[in-house]
Amino acid sequence: MEHNIENIESKDIPFLLQWYMDSGVDESIGDETLDWFALSSLTVPQTTVLAKATAIVPVEQIAQEANRLARACNSLTELNEVIRNFDGCHLKKTATHTVFCDGNPNSRIMLVGGSPGVDEDRHGRPFAGESGQLLDRMFKAINLSREKDFYMANILPWRPPGNRAPTAEEITICLPFIKRHMELFDPELIILLGGISAATLLNNPVGITRLRGKWAEYDLNGRKIPVRPLFHPAYLLRQPKAKGDTWEDLLDIKARIEMLAL
Repeated sequence: MEHNIENIESKDIPFLLQWYMDSGVDESIGDETLDWFALSSLTVPQTTVLAKATAIVPVEQIAQEANRLARACNSLTELNEVIRNFDGCHLKKTATHTVFCDGNPNSRIMLVGGSPGVDEDRHGRPFAGESGQLLDRMFKAINLSREKDFYMANILPWRPPGNRAPTAEEITICLPFIKRHMELFDPELIILLGGISAATLLNNPVGITRLRGKWAEYDLNGRKIPVRPLFHPAYLLRQPKAKGDTWEDLLDIKARIEMLAL
């Protein structure tokens, strides 16, 4: 059965155009008459490309090298330099900046997030943009500021493309860096923001909704450091109803800070 193009419905036009494009048509009117369908059926000689084989290094081996480099660092400055020069994680190739830290390195409270987002990648510091502004307001409500009272870093120093969640392999590679980061900063209290940091550092995959609301401990060179998981500010922007639970967590944090005289 023949189909008259004059009777085609408007909703079918995009499919018709795509069909023409798939057949090799790239202009509507040419200077000469061409049978595009005949042209598209011609066999195009294929070019053989010889690619140099690249050996795939196991993730465990890369993580061991990251751990070796991290353990050799004796200061936050050295660790920052080592991470910036580390090429074992492919996320570095797509990120704009290496996001190392922000806040007061002489404070005793450390906040750890998951991975940088668009704003963090753009500015080169953790908790930037709208989520960072919310974080500042949250802690200002209990008389804390990033300039004076706490220090911040992420599990991953590079943003995953498209703000996707980091893979288990990416976390494994970067984990030695954040662990050494925490050792060198040597906090008296740790706040984990979001499910990625909480699940990774507490080694508990149950989810942030079940981890928040109670205290945990992190073993830091034999010292048991109090840890409080919180919803990530980016999550609170999407789910404002969770702010009530977060306020209760903040009040508990304030009480613990007063008890520890931090």
